[in-house]
Amino acid sequence: MSFKQLIINIDSESAEQLSEIFFDLGAISVSIEDQYEGTELEQAIFNEPGMDVEKLWEHSKVSVLLNEDSQVEEMVAKAQEQLAKKFDWTHEVVDDQDWVRLTQSQFDPIEVTPDLYIVPSWHSIPKPDALGIVLDPGLAFGTGSHPTTFMCLEYLASCASQTSRILDYGCGSGILAITAKKLGAALVDGVDIDPQAVEASVDNAKVNQVEVAFCLPEQFKAQQYDLVVANILSNPLRMIADALASYVRPGGKIVLSGILDSQIEEMSELYGKWFAMSTYQVNNGWACLEGDKI
Repeated sequence: MSFKQLIINIDSESAEQLSEIFFDLGAISVSIEDQYEGTELEQAIFNEPGMDVEKLWEHSKVSVLLNEDSQVEEMVAKAQEQLAKKFDWTHEVVDDQDWVRLTQSQFDPIEVTPDLYIVPSWHSIPKPDALGIVLDPGLAFGTGSHPTTFMCLEYLASCASQTSRILDYGCGSGILAITAKKLGAALVDGVDIDPQAVEASVDNAKVNQVEVAFCLPEQFKAQQYDLVVANILSNPLRMIADALASYVRPGGKIVLSGILDSQIEEMSELYGKWFAMSTYQVNNGWACLEGDKI
């Protein structure tokens, strides 16, 4: 069996209306994303400290999954009529597959160091004497393969065992917080704006048999840490710079990732208000910065 996927790039207000319209027309699922996700133009839309956002992304992408026998042109015409607006669209055929097997085949163990691996649950640790972080791909971001996450993992591998208190801000799947705890950090907390990310992080911590406190920003009781790691994009890093700086104790450290290498100077200058900043590493166009609290 196959499916049809309809893609529409449109403004945020229309995206919300189209979601309801296509469900009424019989869509199997509808998702709305940022057209510019993964680039420096990506918009932060969530309720981080200092942000007041009421709309979806200005440039939204609506993905509509339809049954194989759906009459796409007819449905689009009805949607445009109900929306009272014309829009450009494309569609493609999506083949039905053994999605579980296909997904598993795409994720092998990731070697962070010779003694640290990120391992999907269907694999064994390549080296029996190495430390393995069990993590399956799921709803939340972060499997360790992306350069921004990988650089943070390498950083933690070098210092987490000697660091007492660590905060993972923007924890996603919880991979950094869980790794820090398994490496020997005494206390580790994780914060994320997405309830599903917090839920996934809690589940992943249970699988790895570690105690990490994960929560949403409004539940976070602000305190100071020896190390704060924030693996998020540059826009939210700009928005919450004051807050992140306040979470680092005097003499403590901050690690920032999710930054394009072209943004190193800008972000270093911004966080230089509180930290002596330097570039920890650059990987495939992405940068990881570190700073010592002044």
